[in-house]
Amino acid sequence: MIFCCLLQKKCPAINNLSTIFFENNIEFSFFLLLKKLMLTMLSYYLKRFLISVVFIVFGCFLLAAQTSLKLKFKRSNIYAGIEVGSKGVKMSLIEMDKISRENSNYNIVGDTSINTDFISFTPATFSASLKALYDLYNTAHSFYQVPLNRIYTVISSGVKVSAQKDDKTKWIQVFIDSFRIKINDPSRRVDVIDPEQEARLSHLGIVPESKRFTTFLIDIGSGNTKGGYFPTDNTDHIKLFQLTWGTQSTANAAINRLDNDNSLNNYNRQLQRVLNGDADKEITYAVNVSGAYNMSDNIAFSGGAAWATATLLYPELIDEQVVPVTYDEVKKLNEKLFTDYPAFSDKALVSKITNNSVDKDAIAKEIRTVNKVFNQRAMLAASGLLLKIMRQFDGLYEKKQFYLVKNGQVGWISAYVNESIDK
Repeated sequence: MIFCCLLQKKCPAINNLSTIFFENNIEFSFFLLLKKLMLTMLSYYLKRFLISVVFIVFGCFLLAAQTSLKLKFKRSNIYAGIEVGSKGVKMSLIEMDKISRENSNYNIVGDTSINTDFISFTPATFSASLKALYDLYNTAHSFYQVPLNRIYTVISSGVKVSAQKDDKTKWIQVFIDSFRIKINDPSRRVDVIDPEQEARLSHLGIVPESKRFTTFLIDIGSGNTKGGYFPTDNTDHIKLFQLTWGTQSTANAAINRLDNDNSLNNYNRQLQRVLNGDADKEITYAVNVSGAYNMSDNIAFSGGAAWATATLLYPELIDEQVVPVTYDEVKKLNEKLFTDYPAFSDKALVSKITNNSVDKDAIAKEIRTVNKVFNQRAMLAASGLLLKIMRQFDGLYEKKQFYLVKNGQVGWISAYVNESIDK
């Protein structure tokens, strides 16, 4: 009604027509009918115009989304890999052509994540993880125009291990079924990856072929740690290394020991007890059983702990995806995280960068992201667990070269997509 009144005020012709009808005593009902018809016609064309505008804007929006991806191959396809992990849901957009598929030289054109803490196994984190998976799935298909048959959805080994540890394995199947219902696709493939599969795929997706058989890769996740190496030239079978300890599960174990004292001092004390207790025993045993010390020259770490540690240690190397480090460097970082945490703010770290050729705004943003994902206590757990594992390879007579891989989160999902294409 309000719209009609406004339209009438905007259209003098309708007002004039009203006057003519009244002055000539034409049937008022006929006038109302004609007036309604004219308003309907105007409304119809206005709607058509608005719909056209929406489609044009949306089309430009989609075009901008597609062209914003930095492609490097001439004849390629975009694939989306979405992983439900322990701490969040991650999506990687991967460009592949025939050659890149053969040599595993993928181009990562997009990478995003939503923190949901699925392994807390609460109704709230379940719902948040389901929504995140649904939203990223729709983003890949609707926004980036990735066909549904090129979108791969998986559950990480960290979720599987944590669920087994907490007797929550039924949650995973309920989650998968809920997602299928939500997207109205009962046949949607959602694989639950085990630690051996993830370790093998991570190695293939992260480690350069030139270092394939001399590198021991260890991925520190939120719920568990997994990795391995290839003892022979057969990449179908990896010598598995796995721990039931990850960044979040280690922090949770310390939190469970706090009782009524939530102070940082007590948290750090309990964290050291966890790391020096059951975690240390499991790490020592797993490393010895793996035989990796004698077989590997390079020890590469991936996962959130590696990314965060590399960023805080060498923020100026923002464009370097692999950062070499020493045991002592990580140890000093861990100690300073407890004694002088403000020193790791974006302002504090950027102020120490003397190289003016780097993008300090981008560096500050990356540091803020790290501090958002990992607070002080989480970083203490992450670097503490990293140190415990590194210590096993920091021998007196043979020093290994340690590397932190910052983009490791897209490694195994990239290899998974590549191997799944032909299935």
